[in-house]
Amino acid sequence: ELTAEEQAALDAAAHYARWDNGYSQQQASRPQTIGYALADSPVGQLAWIVEKFWSWTDCEQDGIAIPDHAISRTAMLDTVSLYWFTNTAASSARLYWESFHPTGALPAIDCPTGMSVFPFEIFKASRRWVETRFSDLRYWNTPPHGGHFAALEQPELLAQEIRACFKTMI
Repeated sequence: ELTAEEQAALDAAAHYARWDNGYSQQQASRPQTIGYALADSPVGQLAWIVEKFWSWTDCEQDGIAIPDHAISRTAMLDTVSLYWFTNTAASSARLYWESFHPTGALPAIDCPTGMSVFPFEIFKASRRWVETRFSDLRYWNTPPHGGHFAALEQPELLAQEIRACFKTMI
């Protein structure tokens, strides 16, 4: 039987599959196509990336959700510039193609593992689900803030999480 947390995770995954998954399908099936499009337009590259910052960050304040609430414009422009100046939109998209075309079953992982599940992460697995794959889970936490881009959104909090995780392994 599912816990409330697990049901919420499945509901969020269903919402993601219905409303937020277009980029993933594009990159998993035709990475070069989107790569060429993004390589042709810095504004297109900006829109493609900033939309992800809006969707996958903890950016709502006073009922208004804009990426600037979670990540500075400088950090967003730095990220977009990194992709633009190195022309790596297509190569980064190919990771999705490779991930969605695995060559075999994923093995169980038995090394010491830690996991922080930020509230605005795209997929939020329950501890029970994680333990089915990672048999030596030593650290588990659900921080109060942050999302998929925790290193940009909440760098101090992420650093605390990493330190706490490694303390369990020493």
